[in-house]
Amino acid sequence: MRYRTIGSDPATRREVSVLSLGAMLMGSRTDEAMSFAILDRYVEAGGTFIDTSGNYAFWVHGTQGGESEELLGRWRRSRGIGDEIVIATKVGARPLAPATGFEGVALDGLSAKAIRESAERSMSRMGVSRLDLMYAHIEDPAVPLSETVEGFAELVSLGFVGLLGVSNHWAWRVERARALAAGSGLPGYEVLQYCHTYLRQRADSPGWLSPDGEPGAAGPDLLSYVRSSGLPLVAYSPLLGGAYVRPDKPLGPEFDHAGTPRRLTALQAVASETGATANQVVLAWLMGGELPVIPLVGASSVAQLEESLGAVELELSAGQRARLDQAG
Repeated sequence: MRYRTIGSDPATRREVSVLSLGAMLMGSRTDEAMSFAILDRYVEAGGTFIDTSGNYAFWVHGTQGGESEELLGRWRRSRGIGDEIVIATKVGARPLAPATGFEGVALDGLSAKAIRESAERSMSRMGVSRLDLMYAHIEDPAVPLSETVEGFAELVSLGFVGLLGVSNHWAWRVERARALAAGSGLPGYEVLQYCHTYLRQRADSPGWLSPDGEPGAAGPDLLSYVRSSGLPLVAYSPLLGGAYVRPDKPLGPEFDHAGTPRRLTALQAVASETGATANQVVLAWLMGGELPVIPLVGASSVAQLEESLGAVELELSAGQRARLDQAG
């Protein structure tokens, strides 16, 4: 395994594995035995960066979420896991009543009260006294940005949270929040989480998780922000739910443009040259590029995880990387 440092403050920064493991469906769609097996193998391979959320996965059984955090708590206790494993969670997208989807559903949002209550629930579920990393999950335009910034900063000052992150926000809103925090001498967002993969979405695509137009995908503006700020980007859905390798998982309309076939052709050529799968080449491309990207992969079986782990040591040549970058 290889590792990358997230965070700038020596008191809170952490060294994490370059491949993060998503626990979204653990405890709901993925049963406990399989979830534990996946988690155990990930840690055995040197993985140290697990991702969850306080709302995962409410839509599976029509709840308010929390199943993933509860499972991680049981796993931590049964395995004696301590602070050597960094677990990131999120606030802002938990339904206020049991639900099966986001449409028309009231969410807890990013008020100071919601942030504090969510942190307390997450700590209780996972059996920890501090959250390693807490993200603002989606935008909450109903709450002043200053209140959100101050609400997160209070949790850091109380020792409830180590690092702060943000997901699915416009880049300008991220920068404004960071400027507000810096201007008040408060801790701000230090980790970004967006959908990012090898294929490019259409410029007119609304992105994912965007009920009010917020971007879920890392577009050119967000990637430019990553390049200029140096903030690490945790890339969720890097394998597009299996669409790179499974004919029964077609690409969505956001990838319906002339550049997609050219990039897929380049991807298959490099996979053939390296003897790796297309999934592994995508992950290696993300991990080894100029931007500080940490792919976040899910797995419903140990075999799926093994494929992703195989990408960690895959080194693309300069020529292969150039062909992938220049295609499409």
